[in-house]
Amino acid sequence: MTPETPLEIGPTDVSSLLKRPGARTFRLIDCREESEWQICHLPGAQLVPLSRFGELVPQVFTDTQEHLIIYCHHGMRSLRATQFLRQHGFVHAQSMHGGIDAWSDMVDPATPRY
Repeated sequence: MTPETPLEIGPTDVSSLLKRPGARTFRLIDCREESEWQICHLPGAQLVPLSRFGELVPQVFTDTQEHLIIYCHHGMRSLRATQFLRQHGFVHAQSMHGGIDAWSDMVDPATPRY
């Protein structure tokens, strides 16, 4: 990762990163609400609801150099979460463009859509 990490990343790029052999080089964060998480979520993701983001950030995110990929339903909440993290020094935070809905459409049609 370089300081010029793009603000957004596509679902197919995230899928490619997940398939890389060896240790995962990023943390996947779901910023939807618990009820949405129960419908579907990506394997290995951690739930950090946007409604509690401000309060949870200091506890959940401690390494400003960590590569974070945040997703939501359609990509709007995750973009807000990513911008919040960037403003707080997390230069490698990225929003998954199109959210889990785009993931279902482009990567894994078995992922429920709602």
